Amino acid sequence: MAPSHLQVEHSPAGYRRLLLSRPERRNALDVGLAHALRDALRQDEATPLVLGSTDPEAFCAGADMSISDADRATVSDLFYDCCEIMITRPGPVIAVVSGPAVGGGAQLAAAADLRIAGPAARLRWTGPVGRGLAVGAWVLTDLIGRGTAMELALTGRWVQADEALAMGLVNRVEDDPGQAAAGVAGELAAQGPGVSAKVKSVTAAGGLLDRLHAERQANRSAWAQAIAPAGG
Repeated sequence: MAPSHLQVEHSPAGYRRLLLSRPERRNALDVGLAHALRDALRQDEATPLVLGSTDPEAFCAGADMSISDADRATVSDLFYDCCEIMITRPGPVIAVVSGPAVGGGAQLAAAADLRIAGPAARLRWTGPVGRGLAVGAWVLTDLIGRGTAMELALTGRWVQADEALAMGLVNRVEDDPGQAAAGVAGELAAQGPGVSAKVKSVTAAGGLLDRLHAERQANRSAWAQAIAPAGG
């Protein structure tokens, strides 16, 4: 049996924890891990969820660059599935970003309802060179405004934890972000699902999902061109 690269835990405090566990690839997602993450996000959708890593030195390096272009196209599409589930599920999602979050990994963090970072966290919205892909521009506008979102999406520069906090990209920076997220998740679980569901139904309204769908379709087209047979 292939090893599982997603660790699922159930806390007695009433929340679930999903931990990416592929440290040898800095939690880069292949098709199997992307499917596992999507399926886990769909379970117990009213329950608060903490999304993190078993390796404190990395959150997620995005799609695995060592797999085929066809598989990377599949993973790209699954990233958008995961993000849409995170936004629309009634239970809140808290991302624990203790290390680098790149490309699709940064997009996953941004799609969470709350982001608690460690001092070594850094985020970067960039895709593979030459593919013409948009990465996370759909969600950055809501978090940090159009001008700053454009800069990060176009330049693909790194954003360190302190700057991310100052611009509103993360909610908190903590020495132990996992412990801080556990405390918040426990408090939200104690409230019951009603409050979170009502708040999330409002924050998901408007153009957020429309922008997600537009970026997803643009990236589908870009990948289709990249993997089309020569002369086809």
